[in-house]
Amino acid sequence: MAIKISKKIKGYSVQKPEDKAKEAAAPVAAPVVELEPASNIIQMHEKVERPEVLIGNTYKIKSPLVEHAMYVTINDIVLNPGTEHELRRPFEVFINSKNMDHFQWIVALTRIMSAVFRKGGDVTFLVDEMKAVFDPRGGYFKAGGVYMPSIVAEIGSVVEEHLKSIGMILDPELSEAQRQLIADKRAAYEARAKKKSSESGLSGAPAGTSGTDGASRADEAVQVTGEGASFPPSATMCFKCNTKATVIMDGCATCLNCGYSKCG
Repeated sequence: MAIKISKKIKGYSVQKPEDKAKEAAAPVAAPVVELEPASNIIQMHEKVERPEVLIGNTYKIKSPLVEHAMYVTINDIVLNPGTEHELRRPFEVFINSKNMDHFQWIVALTRIMSAVFRKGGDVTFLVDEMKAVFDPRGGYFKAGGVYMPSIVAEIGSVVEEHLKSIGMILDPELSEAQRQLIADKRAAYEARAKKKSSESGLSGAPAGTSGTDGASRADEAVQVTGEGASFPPSATMCFKCNTKATVIMDGCATCLNCGYSKCG
């Protein structure tokens, strides 16, 4: 069979019969097929155009540092809708309030946050950065007994709550043993409070007070301190979960929210 050589010959060798036998015996390697990434999967980036309609949530912030409440709206964009790669990612944020004293820094903050959201990638770092902002005038306890060092920190807490709801931040759930421990500690604290109230009722109410007043003061030890919380008003802040839920039980500080105890 004649073969046309179109290139310059730089060298040659004569193939022997035994070389042909070795080539026939050698296993033929399967061709390596490189899997190319699917080009139709859309990831969050700056060139993604805003749809006409976005879905989102609005969160209310009522801080004692300002007179009027703030309303934080976070809108999300749905990427790859109807496919197995469907994702919901934050796209923009707005903050509205009747108080216009903080208008400038609120507008600046929302524009920067929206720009970070549109850039894509891991935007969860915003939560840690915002929650680390401290007000020089001091922080406050929001409803539920959770300590907030500043208004910006509470906005960061709202962003964290939203990112958890769309699956960008995974919230580690308490184990069954930790839940049982917290339930046992709470039951023991309430039983001790009821015992003290009964003892005070048997010993007699002080002058000028009635048995009903004594019972109401005893019930105050386990009253609701905020929305959805049932921690005693006398509880102190837990340094692990920043919630005002630490009580002294059996000579040891124990948190009724996360179960943390200094005694282990």
